[in-house]
Formats: sequence, structure tokens, C-alpha cells
Amino acid sequence: MTSHDPRITIRDATEADVPAIAAIYEVHVLHGTASFEEVPPPLEEMQRRFREIRASGRPYLVGEIDGRVAGYAYAGPYRTRTAYRFTLEDSIYLDPPMAGHGLGTALMAALVERCKSGPWRQVVAIIGDSANEPSIALHRKFGFVHAGTLRNVGFKHGRWLDSVVMQLTLRED
Repeated sequence: MTSHDPRITIRDATEADVPAIAAIYEVHVLHGTASFEEVPPPLEEMQRRFREIRASGRPYLVGEIDGRVAGYAYAGPYRTRTAYRFTLEDSIYLDPPMAGHGLGTALMAALVERCKSGPWRQVVAIIGDSANEPSIALHRKFGFVHAGTLRNVGFKHGRWLDSVVMQLTLRED
């Protein structure tokens, strides 16, 4: 799938993409507040997470700009208890210099489309830091609605952080 920008390509992630995915995530873990992890997972852990998502049949995508992995998005289980099996939690991360080029929009469009084609009914976004306006706006653009804010539930980089909960209904059946 290609976005309107001919430099952007969205495709299924492969095992060969995991080092690039891990490098993007490491920047967010070390310097950002979107993830509440404080220590970047080693490559082996990122490979395990990738394999788990792919083995479950859930979507895991990468976005390339000019042939280089510049972001990724996936839909994992919202919770592990079986009653939640039709609800997903999305994650999307961009290489910071690549923000503002339409990559997040292209990744989210493809991810939502993949989620709609599966057996799932809901996608939940747990957005780290209520000041993360770009992520909140991106989710809103795709129909996610604000479902709540968990105040001061994380402590990272010397400050308390909220989690914003947003939700997208994929189907009502």
C-alpha cells in the first residue's frame, strides 16, 4: 500500500525490520513519554514481541520513506484475559525526524483498515502523556473518541504523566 506521498510505502513488517523497529522504539523509550518503559528492551525481546503479534494474526506494519523504515504500527491484545479477545490496543511510533511527512497518517489508515478486516470490534489507544497532542490528534482523525484520562499514573523523566484512553469502534455487531 502506498500513501499519497510517493516516497511513503506501508507494508507488513518482517523479521528483518525488527532492528530498525527496535532503534526507533529506543529513542522513544529514552527521550519520550509515549512509552512508559524506561529501559529500551534488548533486540531479542523486541523480536519476541514482534513474533507474538504476527503469530496471533494481528497486524504489524512498517512505514518506509524513500525505502528506509521510518515508523511502525501494530495492534496487540488489549488485555490477556479471554473476554477481551475482540479488543485490540494500537501502537504507533515514528522516527522523530520523519514526523510531519504524512507517515503517521498513512500507517494509521492502513492499521485501522487491517483491524476492520479482522474479527475485532474495538481498538483502544493508551496514549502516554496527555500533552502528546500529535498522537491524540492522529487518533481523533481516524474516529477514536476520548474514553478517559488516567491522571499521574506514570513517572518518567522526573515528572508525573497521564495516560489518555481513546477508543475506536470497528463494528457494532
